[in-house]
Amino acid sequence: MTKKNKIAAVAMSAALVAVGGGAAYAYWSTTGGGYGSGTAAASTSPVTINVTVDAGVAPGAPQTITYTATNPNTSNTQVTLANPVVTTGVDGCLPAWFTATAPTGTTNVPAGPTATALGTGTLTLVDSATVNQDACKGASITVTVTSK
Repeated sequence: MTKKNKIAAVAMSAALVAVGGGAAYAYWSTTGGGYGSGTAAASTSPVTINVTVDAGVAPGAPQTITYTATNPNTSNTQVTLANPVVTTGVDGCLPAWFTATAPTGTTNVPAGPTATALGTGTLTLVDSATVNQDACKGASITVTVTSK
């Protein structure tokens, strides 16, 4: 190898070391961000509200209505009763002759198959002194309530 080739080889080696050494200290700077997401349950099953009326509904004799709820979901829910509606299964026995009440307030209903007491109300067949209400004898009377 000639002296000139040796100098060129040393210069080339120095250049490669300089380039390689510079790459060892190079980096990219950047900024960033990100996000994540999840999905909440799309729906829940309805709470079942059970209505039980004491036997013996007669004109002017209020009977107790007992309200309970069963929650089939996996988390507790709040129930507030509203709008009891009376229907009858007999022509001539008018729903307008009845009044029904529901307990006020909100009740926490735990998840699971055990019924939770919501409270009581009354069902009354309003006594009419001018209308014969015999059509309601033996009638099937239904009280339906909603939850708000």
